[in-house]
Amino acid sequence: MGITTDQLANLLHLKPQSLRAALSREGHYFGLRPRKLPNGRLIWPDDAVQRLVSHRVVESGVSQ
Repeated sequence: MGITTDQLANLLHLKPQSLRAALSREGHYFGLRPRKLPNGRLIWPDDAVQRLVSHRVVESGVSQ
């Protein structure tokens, strides 16, 4: 299924509006794109936090 904007923001220690603003400006949040439900809510991929963490590790050159 996925996680809500509020849940993702909580996991990333951000305000939900930060995710929405980045999505509005860039069309994504660090490469993550949510699905829009028929009711207008956004659902982010289940592995969104893992994708962001692994992306940051690769970018910084730190090996796992």
